[in-house]
Amino acid sequence: MREYRIGYGTDLHVLVENRDFILGGVKIPYEKGFKAHSDGDVLIHAIIDALFGALGLDDIGAHFPDNDPKYKNADSAKLLEETISIIRSKGWEINNLDTNVHAEAPKLRPHIDNIKNNLAKILKIDADKISVKAKTSEGVDAVGEKLAVRTDCVVLLYKQ
Repeated sequence: MREYRIGYGTDLHVLVENRDFILGGVKIPYEKGFKAHSDGDVLIHAIIDALFGALGLDDIGAHFPDNDPKYKNADSAKLLEETISIIRSKGWEINNLDTNVHAEAPKLRPHIDNIKNNLAKILKIDADKISVKAKTSEGVDAVGEKLAVRTDCVVLLYKQ
């Protein structure tokens, strides 16, 4: 019988000027980007937390601390590659992952396929194992006021 683990991750970053808007490793044209120690890719950060969480391996901050100069402006896609390497070294593989991106702007629908394909490339899995859904907050809270972007991810892992 196959062993499974479920992990959940979430992240939120404030939007600021003079930063790139990078989501799922894809640079999306927008007037603002994420305030963060790394590149601020909230989607990848939620995925990393879900992966580590599924195996009880703490969180992204424990593995890639935001007070470590080594991770200043770090490419989150590289952190995800390192994370999946750790997960696989322990004998686990991704069955599927499901994500929500809560953003009032920019409009994400035109970028979803590119994001899914990029994540599939990073994770070395089929794109049909990845769901990326764009949500708004209907003008409510920091997301709805275009001050921040929040993401959620749930992942199902199975033991190889």
